[in-house]
Amino acid sequence: MELGQIGTAMVTPFSQAGDIDYERTEKLIEHLIQNGTDSLVVCGTTGESPTLTHAEKANLLKFSIDIVKKRIPVIAGTGTFNTAETVYLTKQAEQLGADGIMLVAPYYNKPDQKGMFAHFSYIATETSLPIMLYNIPGRSAVNMHATTVIELSKIKNIRAVKEASGSLDQMAEIISGTDAGFSVYSGDDALTLPVLAIGGKGIISVASHVVGPEMQLMINSFKQGKQDQAGAMHRALVPLFSALFSAPNPVPVKYALQKIGIETGGVRLPLREFGEDARQFDIIWDEFKQSQKLFV
Repeated sequence: MELGQIGTAMVTPFSQAGDIDYERTEKLIEHLIQNGTDSLVVCGTTGESPTLTHAEKANLLKFSIDIVKKRIPVIAGTGTFNTAETVYLTKQAEQLGADGIMLVAPYYNKPDQKGMFAHFSYIATETSLPIMLYNIPGRSAVNMHATTVIELSKIKNIRAVKEASGSLDQMAEIISGTDAGFSVYSGDDALTLPVLAIGGKGIISVASHVVGPEMQLMINSFKQGKQDQAGAMHRALVPLFSALFSAPNPVPVKYALQKIGIETGGVRLPLREFGEDARQFDIIWDEFKQSQKLFV
């Protein structure tokens, strides 16, 4: 599963009435493809997947696949805390033409490591699609240990992990314990450069919605041996990365997209629109724009 350097966990555009807005979705996809996105994750948590019905997920995925037209891989977020439901959504994604699936660690019911291994290994037997695991203890309340990921990587179609534990030690252990065909992606924008430095593949990003070209420049500078330049770019981006998570995701990034002329509408309850935090975001955004000379 070749996802490139930057995969974007795409927001789901909504209309004023709160329905999925497909016209806005098409414009967003074209914007992302033209601005540094190597692959697309649809129906992930950034896409407000907990608020999407099964029918909405299927329709959004099918629409996204049709618009992308194989220009970049489209990965479907099909993971849930219900193994049978996850299998159902995964089979549906395969039928609709997804290039792969992303499976989040089961949330809320808090399985142990053996339970997680059994969950993921069973799903892998039910699909031929390549699988990206997704470890995000801050949302799922469970941390998938490096040893569990390493064991799962031995299953033929489990080919990557999006690691959002925030632990570089854990990511390094996974990289050391898996073969060259298994990819470790950061799930935190602010760890993009550090993960590359320890041998990771790239980032499944939120910030790439608005700074995709800048992130590609940073990654390419690092790969070309220009560490000082990459480090300067990283330091310029970090305040913006933090601002994009100053309120529950994807509230800030939808606000940021509006600032660059990409309308994606509001968010669904229980999330709410940006409040006073928007003022501080504007300050950080303006400060970042002043550093643009680094990215020329």
